[in-house]
Amino acid sequence: MTATVSTKKIQSTPAVVPDPPTQPDWGTLSVIIPAFNEEGGIGDTLRELRESCPDVEIIVVNDGSSDRTAEIAGDIEGVCVLAHARNRGYGAALKTGIRNTSRPYVAWYDADGQHRPADLMAVAAPVLSGDKDVVIGVRGKDSAKVRDRVLGKKVLGLVARLVSGERIPDLNSGLRCFRRGVVARYLHLFPDGFSASTTSTLMVLKRGYRVGYVPIVVNTRVGASTVRIFADGFATLQLIMRIVVLFEAFKVFAILGAALLVPGLIYGFALAVFRGEGFPTLAGTAVISGLLTFFIGILADQVVELRKERFEDSPEAPVQPTTGKHAVRGSEHRAGGH
Repeated sequence: MTATVSTKKIQSTPAVVPDPPTQPDWGTLSVIIPAFNEEGGIGDTLRELRESCPDVEIIVVNDGSSDRTAEIAGDIEGVCVLAHARNRGYGAALKTGIRNTSRPYVAWYDADGQHRPADLMAVAAPVLSGDKDVVIGVRGKDSAKVRDRVLGKKVLGLVARLVSGERIPDLNSGLRCFRRGVVARYLHLFPDGFSASTTSTLMVLKRGYRVGYVPIVVNTRVGASTVRIFADGFATLQLIMRIVVLFEAFKVFAILGAALLVPGLIYGFALAVFRGEGFPTLAGTAVISGLLTFFIGILADQVVELRKERFEDSPEAPVQPTTGKHAVRGSEHRAGGH
């Protein structure tokens, strides 16, 4: 018996070589740097950033500084300087910067030497690659901390967690990156003070955008902080409540209505049934107030939906021109970089 040997050729399947990961296009990124009396640290901050990220657009918004902040920033090649005629606040400076860039991605960066270019690139990369709409830098244990703000930040973090329904690793980090089309739609809701960071975090979470978090290290700032702990903290609480009402109007009014209605019914029926004294006036007032609050919540919810349509379905915010020396929005002036 003769064995049969097959001569059929076996075709080998070529190995599938994965495409190399695409590098972020840093030329699509604008870095917005609010600055108020930061002459001590802004020079080194900008030089380090320009050396590490030569392709990004750097926009410094001089927020009414009384020192040499604008002069130092304007002397650095490739830096665009915008100027407020008076101090308007951290959030106002960010809004001015965002409105004056046409690049599709924007990042927030501090002028006081706290942030590192390597962390900026780590935060911006997932947004530039399209994986995330927003990425927030999360300050780690090695980061510099201001002791007198720890309690306030914990309170704000708890309130924000109740509002958003999830744990937020870093509510008000100053290093973050957005798709411009996302953040531009909500600029009219951002406050002019330091609450802009908190507001933007809650806004993107409540609207369901793809939010990511990247660990960063924050250095000790150069110069004195301009944060007003009590004033800005109170303003932030006010803003959080406004956001709750804006996105959870029915829930807020329903809870308030139930807090009046349920005790009123229990108290009223207890006196009427067990004591035979009839339904008391106080209980009746509580019940009516609860019902009115509930129906106001329904009305408020409809008003909120109309407000949502105004900015959710609108095109991206218009872009202010960014070349040449000209006045920006009346009280803002521009100093061109080299």
